[in-house]
Amino acid sequence: MAKRVFFSFHYQDVIDFRANVVRQHWMLKPNREEAGFFDASVWETARRTSPLAVKRLVNSAVDGTTITCVLIGSETFARPWVRYELLKSFRKGNKLLGVHINSIAGKNRMTKALGPNPLAHIGVSYSTDGQTGTLHQVVNGKWEQYSEIDGSASFATSVAAPYRGNGYNLSQWYKTYDWVTDDGYNNFATWIDA
Repeated sequence: MAKRVFFSFHYQDVIDFRANVVRQHWMLKPNREEAGFFDASVWETARRTSPLAVKRLVNSAVDGTTITCVLIGSETFARPWVRYELLKSFRKGNKLLGVHINSIAGKNRMTKALGPNPLAHIGVSYSTDGQTGTLHQVVNGKWEQYSEIDGSASFATSVAAPYRGNGYNLSQWYKTYDWVTDDGYNNFATWIDA
């Protein structure tokens, strides 16, 4: 059954067509079931109104999904809304994955070197009793608490003993793929099922 996937990306990668290759590859498949997904991502039109409007739009879109896929371009890791979307998805319990898209030829027919993984620039730490999680992000090379979701970096949770008292960047838990090298056109449906 096709899953609802929220795609997180830098808007520049839409302009350069790289993000569209992944998000719209289902159009070249016989049906949505073979593609394995429905695109539940949102465009940045609400940004023109207010940050609160963008948060509401993202929250609503993420709520209807079980998977969040970050499309990794050159500057994706530094985009504040990408960080919000990924950490909101993590808090909700979505499966996360990353797909490098710089190996896709852009509108200029050129490829680029792979960009930094956004999942390596966000993370979570857990209290010693495992009842509290705290979200983090890398800012200027240093880890800081991330409080953009519900106004607090901390949230109630319950984690198993091995995770208590430890911190993790999310790239330790979630896989990344390269659209070209790993044949995303034929394998995306299996990546979101893995």
